[in-house]
Amino acid sequence: MKIIIYSTKEFERHHLNEANKKKHELTFTSEALSPDTAGLSLGHEAVVIFTGDDASTRVIEKLHNTGIKFIATRAAGYDNIDIQKANELGIRIAHVPEYSPYAIAEHAVALVLALNRKITLAHQQVQHYNFTLDNLVGFDLYHKTVGIIGTGRIGSIMTKIFHGFGCQLLGYDVQRNEKLEQNYKLKYTDLNELCQLSDIILLSAPLNSGTKYLINKKVIEVMKHGVMLINTARGAIMNTAHIIEALESGKIGYLGMDVYEREKGIFFFDHSNNKIEDQMLNKLMSFPNVLITPHQAFATNEALENIAFTTLYNLDCWAQNKRSENELVCSSKAANKEYVPTAWGKMKIKKLTHKVIY
Repeated sequence: MKIIIYSTKEFERHHLNEANKKKHELTFTSEALSPDTAGLSLGHEAVVIFTGDDASTRVIEKLHNTGIKFIATRAAGYDNIDIQKANELGIRIAHVPEYSPYAIAEHAVALVLALNRKITLAHQQVQHYNFTLDNLVGFDLYHKTVGIIGTGRIGSIMTKIFHGFGCQLLGYDVQRNEKLEQNYKLKYTDLNELCQLSDIILLSAPLNSGTKYLINKKVIEVMKHGVMLINTARGAIMNTAHIIEALESGKIGYLGMDVYEREKGIFFFDHSNNKIEDQMLNKLMSFPNVLITPHQAFATNEALENIAFTTLYNLDCWAQNKRSENELVCSSKAANKEYVPTAWGKMKIKKLTHKVIY
């Protein structure tokens, strides 16, 4: 197949070429998929996209008009894709349900430790030969209460790691994981109780209509004063304007975020010579107790290898006129006629560098 890969970064190309093994004709472009760039897909059968690409209704229609039959996203999340419209037009969609939950979970831990132990400030001080400790006092993680919102693949690894620190664990999810309860003493509770009791709150939920702005003013009000909040999931799970208010009041004492609700067009690009006209982001960057990383949690060699392998697996299936186990379709709910993306199944990736064990 002839395939165009949008939003390609240099660090991805080697892994994608290795996984392809010259089976398909790959066209790489650093351009993001949008209404203006959809025409680049002309002459291709499939497009490969990432989280910042626009696969909304209008773009899906443009891709259909250029002859695109398949869309593979090299990510687990698919909130940027109008799956219903794609299904209606006969375009098949697949994602990468699992690549390395360890990468995301471990990055969340890095944010917790860096904020708590003030690693960035310590490094800055030492660079100026200031070896005093007055501004560097943190706290023990041992016996602190950690609330994990979303206990799927990534949240499960977070549970395991923070259990190792000796933390008391609370979970909030639509589905309970009995193994986490049995093996790591995770206690499931409602969102309010989790926020009331937690010293540290980790966001590990997908973005959908039920989780958008899940963390808002009302929820923040019940949190402990000085709580630590870590988001390695999706930016729009937090209402950023409300987060800023809570930082100003001291309600949120620490904020670590690898994602931002307006990150499209900002993250993954070098703006060092340009001023970013985003007042909320600039405000967040002004707080000394906020640590922002540029959506890098997934960026490990193991994860990139697995993303490339699964993406090419999906494309191979389509080229062989087979259904990938990672395809996404919309199923209609008779009660309210809402369309909900549903995976056909969980793919067992033979080449996974790590195996998730609970």
